[in-house]
Amino acid sequence: MEFVKDQSAGYLANHMARIFAHGLTARIKPLGLTTGTFPALLELWDTDGLTQKQLVERLDIEQATMANTLARMERDGLVIRKKDPNDRRVQRVWLTDRARNLRGPAMAAAQEENAARLAALTAEEKRQFVALMQKVIQTRMPEKQGNV
Repeated sequence: MEFVKDQSAGYLANHMARIFAHGLTARIKPLGLTTGTFPALLELWDTDGLTQKQLVERLDIEQATMANTLARMERDGLVIRKKDPNDRRVQRVWLTDRARNLRGPAMAAAQEENAARLAALTAEEKRQFVALMQKVIQTRMPEKQGNV
């Protein structure tokens, strides 16, 4: 069977992700944020004080990538890391006031980007589109399912 990129779900998903990322980058850059830090912020805005390991599992990224991301976030005044009082081997990641104050503007920027990219879809198509993406994500490879 011939590979046709415009019929490949993987190719199209990757291409679409780059389009969303490019648009989001332009919208959050004035806030001093990057698309590299945005996913970690989303998790911490939901649950502040996660461990680095929890962030790695929730975001499904490599440990080294998360360590570098957190170092940049710490440098940029978005997070601080503190030892867990119950287990001194564990560090928890806490948002700074600066990061907490960016939640509203950053979420608005993401919503604006989503609306712009999905403007050609009807409300029902948008609902179906998101539901199908969620279904694909939930049925990822079995060795990854135990890590979440």
